[in-house]
Amino acid sequence: MDLYERIPNNVNLSGDKRLQRALEKWLPNYLDWWREMGPDGFQEKDVYLRTAISVEADGWANFDYVKMPDYRWGIFLKPAEQDAKVGFGDHCGMPAYQEVPGEFRNSLRRIIVTQGDTEPASVEQQRELGKTCPSLYDLRNLFQVNVEEGRHLWAMVYLLHRYFGRDGRDEAEELLQRRSGNPDKPRILEAFNQPCDDWLNFFCFTTFTDRDGKYQLAALAESGFEPLARTCQFMLTEEAHHLFVGETGVGRVVKRTAQLMKQDKDSDVRELGGIPLDIIQKYINFWFSYSLDLFGGEISSNSADFFAAGLKGRYKEQDQYTDHVAAHENFTLMVVEDGRLKPRDVPMRNALNEVLRGEYVKDCERAAERWNKFIVEEGVNAQVYLPSTRFHRHVGEFAGHTFDAQGNLISSEEFERRRDEWLPTFADREYVRSLMHAVTEPGKIANWIAPPKAGIKGKPFDFEYVRL
Repeated sequence: MDLYERIPNNVNLSGDKRLQRALEKWLPNYLDWWREMGPDGFQEKDVYLRTAISVEADGWANFDYVKMPDYRWGIFLKPAEQDAKVGFGDHCGMPAYQEVPGEFRNSLRRIIVTQGDTEPASVEQQRELGKTCPSLYDLRNLFQVNVEEGRHLWAMVYLLHRYFGRDGRDEAEELLQRRSGNPDKPRILEAFNQPCDDWLNFFCFTTFTDRDGKYQLAALAESGFEPLARTCQFMLTEEAHHLFVGETGVGRVVKRTAQLMKQDKDSDVRELGGIPLDIIQKYINFWFSYSLDLFGGEISSNSADFFAAGLKGRYKEQDQYTDHVAAHENFTLMVVEDGRLKPRDVPMRNALNEVLRGEYVKDCERAAERWNKFIVEEGVNAQVYLPSTRFHRHVGEFAGHTFDAQGNLISSEEFERRRDEWLPTFADREYVRSLMHAVTEPGKIANWIAPPKAGIKGKPFDFEYVRL
């Protein structure tokens, strides 16, 4: 691995001068975007960050203070496997693609651009959050997520530049031109245009939306286009921390709310400066439902085409399945017909979005179970839950229909009448924002969230994670 080039990499960038020049030309544009849209007000602060210095299991992360614009963003792929094969679809067992097959060029580019667009979008959504951090520990975790999303953008841009010629270079420029929430040039996927302007939003986003990223990357890590598979395999190593930040973050908010409820069982926790469980539930409902949409429609010809071509597999395709062709299987899913929910059998390949979404939902359920354990441990009789996968959907079979949080089909009038029961109101958001005041003294933390069980890399909670 060459760590001392202008762009750290393990893809022998110096051996391809044309590609190196193209990426070095893209670098200042990327830094301009980072300074404009990255964490506002903290660009010159020293942050205790993890930086990739190796893709090997025993040494891929190095911890030290660094200013974020000086972070060593790089291009890292998991080492190639000898005699790699396409692992699924119509070309199962054939040699893995080392270059882009002409007939799959547009599909592959679409996959890479869509994944790449999510990375800078989340940085843009979280740009202002540092100003209201609940602790230095949380501030550092926010910045770690941000710089790694930036590196994941680099990973996708490398593929565009290396394998897609001028089209790829143009797409790479477009990735820096779109903006989260911009009405004229928004990000591609709607969840990445939603505001993420308080820390409960951030924790729910990193729990649910970054978890979608985990499953999308895992499906692409099975790809028969080997450069994409190897790229995503390494990205998954970093993605785990993002899920940790979100899941433990929501858990710490839930735990603190339960502690405040226990202090005064007759009191609204608002009076004690906490976030009520019903508001936390609404945030869960909001981000879970938007994140479900990211998987696409339940019945999808694109998913069938991607699988047939060997471009995008199922979650743990090689570990969990024996039939990697899936040409004759069916999958039963629920659809709305004649105003009622009915089961429908569809070819497995056309249902692969739903198969992946099902794996994701099981993972989210495990997170909710852990949050409820915090409530039980505090001796409070309450719980949070995941709404039905049919609730508040804007993509797929359930878009255009309205369901309650339990998944019962209801009229649009009833949904609008009860919307405030299920989704954050303006007043809810304003209340949460009213609690967002920066706490930046080492070892101190905001009242609405519990401290973590442990610090980062063996450091104590009161370590100076960001030098302000």
